Amino acid sequence: MKVSVDRSLCYGSAECAHRAPEVFAFEDGYGVVRPGRAETTEDPQVREAAEKCPSQAIGLTE
Repeated sequence: MKVSVDRSLCYGSAECAHRAPEVFAFEDGYGVVRPGRAETTEDPQVREAAEKCPSQAIGLTE
């Protein structure tokens, strides 16, 4: 699964970093995917972070 964050949609709630800190970080007021973590295995925390993102900025592709 590939994970991404669309910075044009993200408004900095940091929900992703709280739900899946091993994949997401909070930098410069935005959620970002940690270096080397864009390709990740099926992880319920990552999927939950995407579903609960208030700005729907997290993208998941198979």
